[in-house]
Amino acid sequence: MAQNFRRYIARNTGTSAATLFTADSYDTIVGIRCCNTTSSAVTIDVYINDGSNDYYLVKTAPVPTVGSLELIDGGSKIIVDNGDILKVISSASSSIDTWVSAIDAIST
Repeated sequence: MAQNFRRYIARNTGTSAATLFTADSYDTIVGIRCCNTTSSAVTIDVYINDGSNDYYLVKTAPVPTVGSLELIDGGSKIIVDNGDILKVISSASSSIDTWVSAIDAIST
């Protein structure tokens, strides 16, 4: 079965949560990288909302000045269901760029 690889990005995320993507089926997140684009350290939250609750992948995680944080690496994967929403928020305005790699419609 062919895989549908996708990328989702958010630029200059700040103190309001940015939606990275909304799952439209059973999808698999295979990579998340958040980069601090400012000259000060920040903290970030990355979470999935299932329509009722927020489930944190990382909460108040420090990202150093002009550094980055890799949330998923190696063999780790996160499965999301139809309607799940992946979000990111930072402690400072316009401070985080985020890149998400995912596989769309992993199973039918």
